[in-house]
Amino acid sequence: MSRVKLALPETFHFTTEIPLRISDINYGGHLGNDAVLSVCHDLRVRLFAAHGFTELDVEGVGIVMVDAVIVFQTEAFYGETLVGDVAVCNFSRTGCDVFYRLRAKSDDREVARAKTGIVFLDYGNRKIKPVPQRFRKIFEG
Repeated sequence: MSRVKLALPETFHFTTEIPLRISDINYGGHLGNDAVLSVCHDLRVRLFAAHGFTELDVEGVGIVMVDAVIVFQTEAFYGETLVGDVAVCNFSRTGCDVFYRLRAKSDDREVARAKTGIVFLDYGNRKIKPVPQRFRKIFEG
């Protein structure tokens, strides 16, 4: 079986901690794949807030997620705290990629890595818009 490979960027723009909740744990007793995507969403919201943005207002436009990749490295369990690192890169005219690395705080083991692709959307008229300049400058500069 071939596995998806996901190379991470060398530099991350944001780091925070997220304790795992019981609802993040699946029937196998470990962190579920759906919960990883939810953790990534939380990390992205925190990153945006740190720069004065929300997912619905990045200089007047919102974002929409257009793809997602999750690659597990090892298990994580209820009661553990994850350290989430986030990077924004690979800009196009209308979007970019957001990379995530999830590590266990207790022993720094890599639990998972993920990537979500986002594009910028004017929710009022449902039109894709260019990446806002200040957003691009923060993460490309």
